Amino acid sequence: MVAAINDRDDAMNETANQFKKAPKRKKEKARSVSVSPEMRQAYADLIKEREEREAYAQHLPAEGGKR
Repeated sequence: MVAAINDRDDAMNETANQFKKAPKRKKEKARSVSVSPEMRQAYADLIKEREEREAYAQHLPAEGGKR
C-alpha cells in the first residue's frame, strides 16, 4: 500500500516537472539587407507576375484529364 502511494507521488512529480515553462531564449540579432529602389520594384514586379500566373493556373483544367 505504501509503495503504491510512493509510486503515485513520483508519477505526479514527473508530470509537474514536464509542464514547467521553458526559460526564455535570447533573441538573435536579425540581418538586414539594403536594396536599391529599382531592385525593390523589380522584385515586386516579379512577385506580382508569379501571383498572376498562379491565379490563372488555378482555373485551368488539371493536366492528363479526360478527353
